[in-house]
Amino acid sequence: MLHNYCILKKILLIRFSSIGDIVLTTPVVRCLRRQIPEVELHVLTKSSYHSIYANNPNINKVFDWEGSWEVVLPLLKNERYDFVVDLHKNWRSFRVRMALRCPSASFPKLDFRKFLYTKLKIGKMPPVHIVDRYFEAVKRLGVHNDGQGLDFFFSEGDELHYEDFPETFRDGFVAVVIGGQHATKILPVDKVVEVCEALDYPVLLVGGSEDSARAERIVEKVGKNVENYCGRLTLGQSAYLLKLSDAVLTNDTGMMHIAAALRKPIVSVWGNTVPEFGMYPYLPQEMAPAAIVENKSLKCRPCDKLGYSRCPKGHFACMNSLDANEIAEKIKAGLSPGFCGTSGN
Repeated sequence: MLHNYCILKKILLIRFSSIGDIVLTTPVVRCLRRQIPEVELHVLTKSSYHSIYANNPNINKVFDWEGSWEVVLPLLKNERYDFVVDLHKNWRSFRVRMALRCPSASFPKLDFRKFLYTKLKIGKMPPVHIVDRYFEAVKRLGVHNDGQGLDFFFSEGDELHYEDFPETFRDGFVAVVIGGQHATKILPVDKVVEVCEALDYPVLLVGGSEDSARAERIVEKVGKNVENYCGRLTLGQSAYLLKLSDAVLTNDTGMMHIAAALRKPIVSVWGNTVPEFGMYPYLPQEMAPAAIVENKSLKCRPCDKLGYSRCPKGHFACMNSLDANEIAEKIKAGLSPGFCGTSGN
C-alpha cells in the first residue's frame, strides 16, 4: 500500500477508449471518489468519449486527447498530480506517465496470455473479470472494489419516454443490440430474425447508422413487432432505450456493458471472442449473472481478442451454429423473476 495515501490531493486516471472499456472503468472511478473523498479526480480520454466521463459526478475534470501531445501534456503537467492510474496500458498512456514523473500504477493486461490462447490455443485465461484486474492499479492507494457494478450517467436530452415509441411498444419491449465493432462479433441477420420470430414479443433494434441497412432487412423479414432505431438516436438516447426495455439481447459490444450498468436482464451472444477474456457483463454482486450463449465446441475459437471483418475460416460457425430458440427462451426467462444462466455447446 502507498503510505499516507489520504494526503493525495489530485489523481489522474487514463483510459483513451472505447465505449465499453470506459464504462468498465466506472467502478474504479466510484471507489476512488468514495474511499478517498477529498481527492480531486481527473481523467484523460479521447475527445470522442468525453461525454461518458464528463457526465460522471465522481469526476472533477476531463482532459481530451486528440492526437497532439504538444497540447495536452503541458496542461497535465500544470496540474501536478500526486498519482496516475493507468487503465489503458499502452504506449500512449506510458508516455503520459513518463512525462508527469509522479507515482503511478497500472493493471495486468494479459496480452501475451491472450496471444497464446487465441493464436496457439495454449493455456487459459485466469477467471478474473477485467474490472477486478483494473482494481490492481489502485491497490496501493488502499482502494477496494465495493461490488456494486458499473455506472452510466445520462446527459440532458437523453431521456426517452414510452410515448416516443409506436403504440404496440409502449407496454414493454426487448432491446436487441445488433451492432459491433467487428463483424465476427455480430449475430447474423437470419439468426436475429429467427430469434424475433421465436420470441413473439415487441423488439426494438439498437445500433449505429452503419447497422441500419441490416436492421431494415430484419424488419422486412420478421414483418411485425420489430422497429429499427439504428442510427436514429444518440449514444445516450440508445442507452436510455435500453433502460426502458424489459430485457436486452446483445453481442459482445459496448452497449452490453451499458446494459449491465443499467442493471438490465441481459442475454449476451458470443462469436469469435469468449467470456474468458474477462469482458462479460459485470453486474452487482446481489444480481444473478447474465445469460451467456456461445458454442464452446469449436477448436478455432477464440480466433482473436478483438475480431475480424469476416470469419478467417469462412464458415462463421461460432455464430451460425447458435440456437435461436435457445436464445429466445433465455430472453423470455429474463422477462420474469429468477433470470440467470449460462450456456455453451
